[in-house]
Amino acid sequence: MSIRYLKLHDIDFEKWDKCIDNAFNGIIYGYSWYLNKTSHYWDGLIEGDYESVMPLPCKKKMGINYIYQPAFVQQLGVFSIKPITDKLLSDFIEAIPEKFKYIEYNLNISNNIPHGKNYKVITNQTFELSLNEKYETLKGNYSNNIKRNIKKAEKSNLFITYNSAPEPIIQLFQKNKGKTLGTVSKKEYDNLKHLSYYCLHKGITQIHSVYSDMNSLCAGMIMVRSHRRIIFLFSGADEKARKTGAMSLLIDDFIRKNSGLPYILDFEGSNHPGTAKFYKSFGSVKRTYQRLKINRLPWILKSIFSIYKTGKSLFLRFVKT
Repeated sequence: MSIRYLKLHDIDFEKWDKCIDNAFNGIIYGYSWYLNKTSHYWDGLIEGDYESVMPLPCKKKMGINYIYQPAFVQQLGVFSIKPITDKLLSDFIEAIPEKFKYIEYNLNISNNIPHGKNYKVITNQTFELSLNEKYETLKGNYSNNIKRNIKKAEKSNLFITYNSAPEPIIQLFQKNKGKTLGTVSKKEYDNLKHLSYYCLHKGITQIHSVYSDMNSLCAGMIMVRSHRRIIFLFSGADEKARKTGAMSLLIDDFIRKNSGLPYILDFEGSNHPGTAKFYKSFGSVKRTYQRLKINRLPWILKSIFSIYKTGKSLFLRFVKT
């Protein structure tokens, strides 16, 4: 079947979301409402009567159309109710309209394609933990360091609250790690807040927080649930949390409360060695997904941007609004 490119206003959201519902590789990031909350704008590629779909978050700057990966959206790519063959995935990538001159875009863990003549792929990692075991079994797979952190947190008289609001956790991140990163815009923080409340309304979000013995918030996390998968969407922590092991306590409590359930806890990354080690310390397993890069810019711009090898691409820094 042919693959059609549709602008956002031409997409049938009901059929699109039904595809994500029934896709063998469905994930929350692919829903139209999730994309509407996190993307500046998006179009889509559709095969047949929405048997397979591929969202294309996009922007335009200085007359250049480009596809980007929105904040708080780890994986996109092709979602399908049928097996995704190499040819189907290749056909979707080839169907991305030529008007998009630059593409940096994450595929999902079920999309695997080799390097092509007209594109590159970079391997990223995430960590997953099956919760379908007794808590004692899951905790037995923790690293010794995580177990020590939990004991230290318990001795620090920390206490956990549930059904918290997202704003304090977002603000905690902004005041601490967010100050050093500087990669998340105010608009993206606002998107996260609105997304969190929308997910709370749908009953698919859990927001847990840790407070010190002085009743001060020191760590918190926002989790979203879909397709038998619980995603560690966002967290915030301060210096006290790092000293007391508060985040280890918080994650352990979450695992204990959800143990024995047929869910995967997806830590949502990371490529950062320290963060990856922390997630792996809970007994999680590494999974990989690919980042697609296509550069269709005029040759002179392509030459300029190709010299930038680290961090975000120079082009995305240039067009960031």
